[in-house]
Amino acid sequence: MNVDVLAIGAHPDDIEMTCAGTVLSLVNQGKMVAGVDLTRGELGTRGTPEIRLQESAEGSRIMKLVARENMGFRDGFFRNDEEHQMALIPIIRQFRPTIVLTNTPDDRHPDHGRAAELVAEACFYAGLRQIKTVGKDGEPQEAHRPAYIYHFIQDRSLKPDFVMDITPYWSQKLEAIKAYKSQFFNPASDEPQSYISGEPFMRFLESRTREHGHMIGVEFGEGFISKRMLGIQDLFALV
Repeated sequence: MNVDVLAIGAHPDDIEMTCAGTVLSLVNQGKMVAGVDLTRGELGTRGTPEIRLQESAEGSRIMKLVARENMGFRDGFFRNDEEHQMALIPIIRQFRPTIVLTNTPDDRHPDHGRAAELVAEACFYAGLRQIKTVGKDGEPQEAHRPAYIYHFIQDRSLKPDFVMDITPYWSQKLEAIKAYKSQFFNPASDEPQSYISGEPFMRFLESRTREHGHMIGVEFGEGFISKRMLGIQDLFALV
């Protein structure tokens, strides 16, 4: 399956929190978008890996992803090394995306920075034909390197290189986030409180999205960082 965009997050719910609006915008344009979660989020204070898998399926449905995979890497302890790169390369070659969206290199959770490095290097190595991999069908895979990698901003207040206008998709983004009932604000839950489980965190998510939108003169936006210079062909295409 060739997709236009592959969103890769360290944990289930990373994609929903950071780029769900962008994903929905792309799908509305007729683009094919798939998702990959590197871990099952088993170190989370609330919920279980099994519950989070069900929640990610619901989030995927809301975002209209064509597919979503979970790598099953060890939450908190995966590394940017040969073993993990060689596990991720076949997935990149399987989906053959033009664009990859992934975690930011600098964030509160250490997994996010390591995920950013792992994904970036795996994307590069996926383009080397001398690295041999086999697909799920047992057939050798062709090399493929995504053209662009954009890092979605999550917890830390970082300056984006560009902002996507997601104003028409804010309510759907919020619905996708709330699919993770075990993780976010839920008055009916009797589980321990966590960094993201309170109502203030939900207000923070809305404030961050409004902040990014304000940067470009719209109501809601999602900011991204690019490690390479971006070029444009039409000045009038800018918001």
